[in-house]
Amino acid sequence: LGDNTPRLARDILSWVGLGLLVVGLAWLAMIYIAWYAEDYVITNRRVMKVEGVLKKRSADSSLEKINDAILEQNLFGRIFGYGDLDILTAAEDSVDRYRMLDQAPRFKKTMLEAKHRLETEMVRLPSPPARAGAAPGPRFMAPDDVSRALASLAELRDSGAITADDFEAKKQELLSRL
Repeated sequence: LGDNTPRLARDILSWVGLGLLVVGLAWLAMIYIAWYAEDYVITNRRVMKVEGVLKKRSADSSLEKINDAILEQNLFGRIFGYGDLDILTAAEDSVDRYRMLDQAPRFKKTMLEAKHRLETEMVRLPSPPARAGAAPGPRFMAPDDVSRALASLAELRDSGAITADDFEAKKQELLSRL
């Protein structure tokens, strides 16, 4: 037994090392499979996320409730094109967290563009029905509606989606409807 002690210790350490390697590889495989099974969709009204392999979980956020999105990318994320995206509401609470999101900057840009299109559609007001012989004029709005529309326009201007000149022109148009 005395001559076999170093060999027995070496064999035990080899098996422990092999076991740790197998566990580590299995853990990495599980993370990759879970990441690969995630789906993200942007519609004209919502951002949806479906995740899970055996147990599916889906979450969606309304574009009109989204206030901002915070993107974080480390060095490897910038190299390989992934990042972490937190979607915030007006209350500055994170509604949903997208971890290791593939092509995260493009996803964020697409999501904010869809939000901008939705807000533009919401601000664009239907014209009143034309009366026979009357020239169409601006539709009158309630002060609360004008305030909400101006707040949406200010957010668009602050995010860089519209220029200050566009904001001023639309603001004058909205104020004329009071």
